[in-house]
Formats: sequence, C-alpha cells, structure tokens
Amino acid sequence: MISLTDITGAAQTGFTSPTAEVAVDQAPDVNAKQWYIDAIGGTGFTASIHSASKPFTISFWRDKIIKILPQLLLNGRLPAVPVNRYKVITRKGVLPQAGQPASVMIVRTELEVPAGSELYNPDEVRIAISAHIGALAQQSAGLGDSVVSASL
Repeated sequence: MISLTDITGAAQTGFTSPTAEVAVDQAPDVNAKQWYIDAIGGTGFTASIHSASKPFTISFWRDKIIKILPQLLLNGRLPAVPVNRYKVITRKGVLPQAGQPASVMIVRTELEVPAGSELYNPDEVRIAISAHIGALAQQSAGLGDSVVSASL
C-alpha cells in the first residue's frame, strides 16, 4: 500500500540535504493517491512549494480494473497475457522565462506488469522495481545535470 511520508531527496548538483514535506491531497481519480509538497528543506536552491498556479504534486496510480490471467487455450497455452499498469507522476510548476507564467513539468515512471507474475514470480517483479528506483536515485544528480545541460 502506498502511503507517502516526508521525502529525503536524492543528490543533485548544488543541493545540500534536499527534503520535501508532503501533505495528503485530493487525488484526480479514484484509482490514484496524491500528495502535495508543502515545505522544502536543505540548502543551495530556491524552489517553491505547491500552489494553484505552480503545482508540486506526486501521484501514484493503478489500473481501475486489475487484470487476471485468462483461461488456457485448448493447446494448453495462454492467449495474450494482459498487463496491469502502475505509474507515478510528479508535477512541478516551472518558469520558462522571467516574467512568464509557470508551465507544468511532468516526470513519469510507469510499470507494465504481466498479469500473474506478481503471484508466480514476485521476487522478479520486486527486484526490477528496486533496480529501477535505485538507478534513478543513483543517477539523480547526473540526470539533473543532463536535463539542465541538454546532454547525456
């Protein structure tokens, strides 16, 4: 079950100990949970917290209807294996230029999990998620640098 608590941010160039305090928000749909950032800590940056004109939210989503495996065909094989989708979306208002209104930057991570694998092969599912999040955390500063400099 997802229950987001205050966040210790991953390393970024020029930031020292970034943190974000979260508060429960109204999710945009029944199959989502959402939080907004209502305080930021650390040093080296001047980022803003959530507001109507400059949102800063993190949402967790799942399919409205979770799919299960269909019956086997007469030849003993599965027909197409359905996929359950989960995603995390972070929205942050950013200024494209001085004197201009904020535009919304969106960061998405989406998981497409073959139905049945969560029961038959849960360790494989968990290690894939762990490695994905670990890679993002490890490369947080590098990714930030790449986006700011427009190079990998």
